[in-house]
Amino acid sequence: MPAPFLDARQRHPLTNIHGEPHTQTVQLARVIDHPNIEVGDFTYYNDFEPVADYAARIAPYLYPGAPERLRIGRFCQIAHGVRFLAAGNHPMDGFSTYPFSMFDHAQMEHYPGLFAERPDTAIGHDVWLGQGAMVLPGVRIGNGAVIGAGAVVARDVPAWSIVVGNPGQVLRQRFPEAVQALLDRLEWWHLPLDEIRALVPVLASGDGAGLERAVLRLRS
Repeated sequence: MPAPFLDARQRHPLTNIHGEPHTQTVQLARVIDHPNIEVGDFTYYNDFEPVADYAARIAPYLYPGAPERLRIGRFCQIAHGVRFLAAGNHPMDGFSTYPFSMFDHAQMEHYPGLFAERPDTAIGHDVWLGQGAMVLPGVRIGNGAVIGAGAVVARDVPAWSIVVGNPGQVLRQRFPEAVQALLDRLEWWHLPLDEIRALVPVLASGDGAGLERAVLRLRS
């Protein structure tokens, strides 16, 4: 009988050499229950400290019922200290950014902009976010992107690109355009688990010819 591959139902997807769960690594879809956050299966997060509320840890300013959402795809890898920022309650239309209405709800009528619809923050599939990366409100990150440690991402990120720095800048594309087109066509993250397991040798190899054969076999 083959060894277990992946199990989306597990809270802790990693085990040590003794078979004990690595409790600092969690599948976010199993630990987040928040009306404004959607997380795809097999996306995991690692923290160096115990976490009581994972939604508050990764998106500290996104409150239930906010006019924006955070959507994270499947098979993403999110390191310690990554934060997804929401727009917050600081008004920008007037002369002061002080949030008077937070402390005196009778002032809400003066701040209609706080309830206006805002763009969602959307993270694609198979995205790797390095330690301490910060994603600003409304940013969209494409499939297969890599966000370097400590990067501050203030604008949309193309698929298959590497972003570093503050402000975040595209360093380069990970693959030639032809390879990116094959990956876009394959969309391996949506395949059944048995097919993904069979694809691991190709996904781990960087073999362009093998990738093309896989696309022809699975998507023809």
